[in-house]
Amino acid sequence: MDKKQLFIELQNIQERGISIFLEGKKSTPEAVSDILCVQEDSSYMRDYVYDQGVLKELWFDKVHNE
Repeated sequence: MDKKQLFIELQNIQERGISIFLEGKKSTPEAVSDILCVQEDSSYMRDYVYDQGVLKELWFDKVHNE
């Protein structure tokens, strides 16, 4: 995953007023791109939260393999 590309994508999302969450806590494009690019042995799932068809939140949650 390209860290710079991910950061720009998340920054654009945040500038549109969409909240970004990482593991249940409000986060920033910097923090999310750092964690996702450093934690190469872990997988994160994106969850898009819509309200009446409008994207309001983007969540990143670690996938736990059981």
